[in-house]
Amino acid sequence: MNITINGKIYPVTEALLERNLAAFLREDLMLTGTKIGCDIGVCGSCTVLVNDKAMRSCKLKLQDVLDKTIVTIEGLTPPGGTLHPIQQAFVDCGAIQCGFCTPGMVLSTYALLKENPLPTRQQVRSALKGNLCRCTGYQQIIDAVISAAETMRLSGNED
Repeated sequence: MNITINGKIYPVTEALLERNLAAFLREDLMLTGTKIGCDIGVCGSCTVLVNDKAMRSCKLKLQDVLDKTIVTIEGLTPPGGTLHPIQQAFVDCGAIQCGFCTPGMVLSTYALLKENPLPTRQQVRSALKGNLCRCTGYQQIIDAVISAAETMRLSGNED
């Protein structure tokens, strides 16, 4: 039994099957970009990609993601350490303040743009409604998503 996280295969023993994915990522693998906010799947700060779909890692057990591909915020950064276009758009548009919600927002944005490369502002709002932010008021976040969509479309970078 295995799971793939950020391109690396990890064996999952039977003893780990009931382990919470968010805790496993943070505590066992030290992938601390995945935040635990509410721990009940409401705030979106623990969002990761599971087979390119945004999912709340605090609501998943390792048994739920066996033989699946998981990407955390650490796995989104391209080789060489540059920022992914979505991450860069968040910086450029001032969509980051305290940063606690940012990994979940960025990964939810990735899932949205994978499915819909040219979303409207309303579609962005709808896609991000499960990601809470206490700092920015959301306008800069929506601007960042629209900007990232345009950048990725113009560069041909769909990932």
